[in-house]
Amino acid sequence: NPQGVEVVSFKAPSEEEKRHHFLWRPTRALPGRGRIAIFNRSYYEEVLVVRVHPEWLAGQYIPAELRKHGYRRLWKVRFDRINEFERTLVENGVCVIKFFLNVSKKEQKARFLERLNNPEKHWKFSAADIRERQHWKDYQHAYEEMLAATSTKEAPWYVIPADHKWFARAVVADIIAERIERMKLKFPRPTQEQLDGLDAARAQLESE
Repeated sequence: NPQGVEVVSFKAPSEEEKRHHFLWRPTRALPGRGRIAIFNRSYYEEVLVVRVHPEWLAGQYIPAELRKHGYRRLWKVRFDRINEFERTLVENGVCVIKFFLNVSKKEQKARFLERLNNPEKHWKFSAADIRERQHWKDYQHAYEEMLAATSTKEAPWYVIPADHKWFARAVVADIIAERIERMKLKFPRPTQEQLDGLDAARAQLESE
């Protein structure tokens, strides 16, 4: 991508990914210096979806000690590992920006109905979304604990009211622009050799 942006979508982990630490996937997807990575979903699924559906942890080879009491200790451990992971990234010059787009239950219903009633949006609809909607309260509890445990000085959460898409997009864009400006980025300076090459190219063109 000439803009230096990569979008990474995290789906259900593969068998290979299940055999590794839960942060193995995002580590492999980190952008190189000077590039931007947008994580769609991300490693936070590992403290959200699987918390609502702990049966999905069966293939992740979770140590017996962390499986006790309904995985209660597992979430604390994962929150701590995530905070350490993000702190390490920031210490190494990575700008971590985390957005939580908060959509109300009423608005979610309206969007699902729009997908069902508009043939051009049928491709967006998934029956799984309706099934997961039945766990609304469980997800809200998981979100609240996750946000409280992983919003840190190094990598704070930005909770964005998202019932109105135009507003959410404007706020997200403003935050990203402010964070980029804070970096005081500059175009790389050309070397003397490169400058000499420019002069030679100019002279050649002007002599035609």
